[in-house]
Amino acid sequence: MGFATDAIHAGQEPDPSTGAVVVPIFQTSTYVQQELGKHKGYEYSRTGNPTRAALERNMAVLEGGVSALAFASGMAATNAVMTLLKSGDHVVASEGAYGGTPRLFDAVLKNFGLEFTYVDSTSPSRIEGAIRQNTRMVFIETPTNPLMKITDLAAASAITRPRGLLLVVDNTFLSPYFQKPLQLGADIVVHSTTKYLNGHSDGVGGVAVVAHEEQATRLKFIQNAAGAILGPFDSWLVLRGIKTLAIRMRQHEANAMKVAEYLSRHPKVKTLYYPGLADHPQHALAKKQMTGFGGMMSFETGSLENARKISNRVRVFSLGESLGGVESLICHPATMTHTYFPEAERQRLGITPGLVRLSVGIEDVEDILADLDQGLEAI
Repeated sequence: MGFATDAIHAGQEPDPSTGAVVVPIFQTSTYVQQELGKHKGYEYSRTGNPTRAALERNMAVLEGGVSALAFASGMAATNAVMTLLKSGDHVVASEGAYGGTPRLFDAVLKNFGLEFTYVDSTSPSRIEGAIRQNTRMVFIETPTNPLMKITDLAAASAITRPRGLLLVVDNTFLSPYFQKPLQLGADIVVHSTTKYLNGHSDGVGGVAVVAHEEQATRLKFIQNAAGAILGPFDSWLVLRGIKTLAIRMRQHEANAMKVAEYLSRHPKVKTLYYPGLADHPQHALAKKQMTGFGGMMSFETGSLENARKISNRVRVFSLGESLGGVESLICHPATMTHTYFPEAERQRLGITPGLVRLSVGIEDVEDILADLDQGLEAI
């Protein structure tokens, strides 16, 4: 089946009891059992829920994995994946990723004996050079948030696979519509379902999709034991959003390309970060491993005051954290999504006071461009 067909139908068979086309919201905590040791596949909703199970089946198909596990947030999904490791294990991770990821790694998981090294993962040699005897995982975010750096996943897999290391990829920015890391050699893919998968800015969640039964079995155990599960209503919201994922992602990208072309010519934009443009340093790699460039981009305004002026002036764009919804959002990473990093580290990574990030929505692109135009006039 094609992607759009799977997005609408995979894991979402009509309800056998009523014939309902849409998977019902099974808003229940427990299930009646016929007798001791005999039930209909469900015992308790932390362990399993039919609405969540439908979402998990759907995501496994879309990412091409053997199984998927849904969690209460993207960070809960990432945290569950990290509990596949044990004290003393070492992880090589992308530098310049979403600020919540190193915050989890450094401020929480280091306390339990995990070790982390951050590298510019756009260079396979730097990934390889950071591997130690106790390395057990390579954690990649591609494109990175917010500077849109691309990691060659096939090259990363060529490093991790012979060594028996887990390759984990955060695919939130592109969704499985534009990138399928498991097909490129990754072992686990994580998403914040809050973003493009849900697509309507009305629910928080996460999912991990795995390529191998060994990790699937372990993550299912962790999901039940730790309990950070996605509730049935939020699972239903993500399922609803995924039905339009293909058409939404096409429109996000179409609008983003026009926005990127406009910003690339604007005299008040110092630097633009969007892999869909030919002058992006990894444009060729992006074309090779992605089927589209997505709706995310960042650009440099030159100062905190300039970033404040445009953020205050725009009206179609709303100032807020998150991304991937149908509405356009503008974000200031240095004071919003990446405050965990010390200022000197933000500067080193290129997350400057003048950097703004756009999540280009699916409004009429003429309105989006006009809004940016009048916003930039404030600078």
